[in-house]
Amino acid sequence: MEFTKDSNCIYTVDDNGAVIAKITFPNTEDGTVLIDHTFVDPALRGQGVAAQLAGAAYDVIKAAGKKADVICPYAIKWFDEHPEKRDILIEK
Repeated sequence: MEFTKDSNCIYTVDDNGAVIAKITFPNTEDGTVLIDHTFVDPALRGQGVAAQLAGAAYDVIKAAGKKADVICPYAIKWFDEHPEKRDILIEK
């Protein structure tokens, strides 16, 4: 699956241009983003698309040298399952 990567979201669209999967991480302050939402169309669920989005978000955020806070339930679970990726998370 091919994703479009912006500075604050990653998404993919279907043949009609409708967003079918997306993760958002808006800036909250200098050098910090908030991973706040992950969406996957029901037709794609169970195929690992959300995990691909979370991994891609990690790569974008890390490459930008930013830190992340997380409130999205899926992203919280993903970071729990990938402790080696927690280096971008804000210490709480």
